[in-house]
Amino acid sequence: MTRQDIGQCRVCGKAIRTAQQACPHCGAPLALDPEQVVVTGERQLALTADTISLPDLLAIVEAGVAFWRRRYEHSTGVAREQAASALRELSQILASLAQQIAQGRERVQITTRLPAQRHYPLACSLCGRGNRAQARFCVSCGAALRPSQRPSVSPPPLQAQIAVRSHVGQVRSINEDTVYAGTFSRGDEALGVLLLVADGMGGAAAGEVASQLAAETVKTFLRQALNETLPADEERWLTLLRAAAQAAHEQVAAAARIDQRRAGMGTTLTVALAIQRRAYLAHVGDSRAYLITPGSVNEPPVWQQLTTDHTLVARLVDIGQLSPEAARAHPQRHILYRSLGADQPLQADTRVQPLAPGDILLLCSDGLYNHVTDEELAQLAVAHQPARAATELIELANRRGGQDNISVVLARFTNRSAT
Repeated sequence: MTRQDIGQCRVCGKAIRTAQQACPHCGAPLALDPEQVVVTGERQLALTADTISLPDLLAIVEAGVAFWRRRYEHSTGVAREQAASALRELSQILASLAQQIAQGRERVQITTRLPAQRHYPLACSLCGRGNRAQARFCVSCGAALRPSQRPSVSPPPLQAQIAVRSHVGQVRSINEDTVYAGTFSRGDEALGVLLLVADGMGGAAAGEVASQLAAETVKTFLRQALNETLPADEERWLTLLRAAAQAAHEQVAAAARIDQRRAGMGTTLTVALAIQRRAYLAHVGDSRAYLITPGSVNEPPVWQQLTTDHTLVARLVDIGQLSPEAARAHPQRHILYRSLGADQPLQADTRVQPLAPGDILLLCSDGLYNHVTDEELAQLAVAHQPARAATELIELANRRGGQDNISVVLARFTNRSAT
């Protein structure tokens, strides 16, 4: 092989053959095309459309196979069994993708937006909970619904009991997560609460810088905007959150350009702004927001993931190539195709979520939900006061390995008269 046949991967820097279509070490595609998937960093995957290229997807899965094969060859006991299980799962994915490509399929549609929001226009005069237009009884408190006697004024705002916890975990030496929860006011008027989780990436403390910078930018942007004027409707609230996320994106990208040591740094961002009886959310990356509602007597709590993970593995689950259980331990589960600071236009998901007394908003980084199931999240959030629930969630994730930084923001909403 001549020297001219040897090149360098632009992502991981390792030696490659120039004729290769993808890096055998990290899976990055080597022949750039505007429509192809491009790995831009350790945990980022940039997409330029709402489809994904099957050949590029195949290259990344092949890189996962190479990773687990090396792990299998150099390990024993439980670690070797884990590697063998991963190889079997990835081999099935490879076979399926190869079959689709052989049949002439080049691209598949992916899910990049939040699920459609359901509307509940009939408000309960007792608890304020939204219900279907045809409902006879409130889904939350059971009170009879009489549309003709609905009050003309809005129910009073809810009060939030808040807890914030973050832990470095059992493996990492630096906590790259940033969390925040605080009350927003306009003069002497309390407006609501802001909840935020940002999970940084980039190494060499760059992830810590990215998440902190994003959080501070969002807080400053919203504080200044809300001191000037309040949005008149739901869409303007969402526009405000998108603008705050865009400002944070630009600040992180600018900081990365100025300092070469931080090149490629980025962060996730999940924000919930609770005003009156509405939560306005903006989201980029794989941190999450959940709505948890306590069940009735002898019934378990009900939970709903309000955000969509912008990860390669989530898309594999979407197109039926990977089971949700296998996704939790997949070697490429941290590869993002959206993040703040990435060298691509920002696309932030937004939504409006009605709130009622007893509802719980839980925001967390992937270091929590990778070790704790959704059912366990809901059960612990309902069983304890927010401070204790947040502490127990962190401790549970650490007992199960604590492979990443672990962060949680938990807010329980009650009527102001509640103690």
